[in-house]
Amino acid sequence: MFASLSLMAQGPRNKDFGFGIILGDPTGLTGKFWIDRENAVALSLGNSYFGALRISGDYLWHFDAFKSKVVSLYAGPGVVVGIGESGGWIYKKKGDYYYVRKDSEIGVGVRGIFGLNIIPKNTPLEFFLEIGALVGVIPNFGSSAEGAIGIRFYP
Repeated sequence: MFASLSLMAQGPRNKDFGFGIILGDPTGLTGKFWIDRENAVALSLGNSYFGALRISGDYLWHFDAFKSKVVSLYAGPGVVVGIGESGGWIYKKKGDYYYVRKDSEIGVGVRGIFGLNIIPKNTPLEFFLEIGALVGVIPNFGSSAEGAIGIRFYP
């Protein structure tokens, strides 16, 4: 089964797994596993306003909006877990500003992501730019906008 998934991979040079760095919100490490030519799972581990340590996972659908083999768009839902102090992720309630979490609390949220994916021909690299919305659901409700750029290498 995994052999057939690898044959349909869409990553650089038809590889199905890449890793790299992501800068923005979050900042840290990223990995991506292509399920087939249009679907992938992206993971990140790093620091963000949602927590000193943030772990997130997204299910991504890629679509060829530009009729290009190099540039595509993607979108999908994700789950985020923040551990440690929330570094300023705030929401407004009746004129006052509140932090979503205190130092000892764990936060859980969901997000929707939209991005631009660039895979230059004949390279093992993937460049991406993404924006999205994050909604914190545990321990308090709050929302935030996110954005990041990154690069992944496919060995």
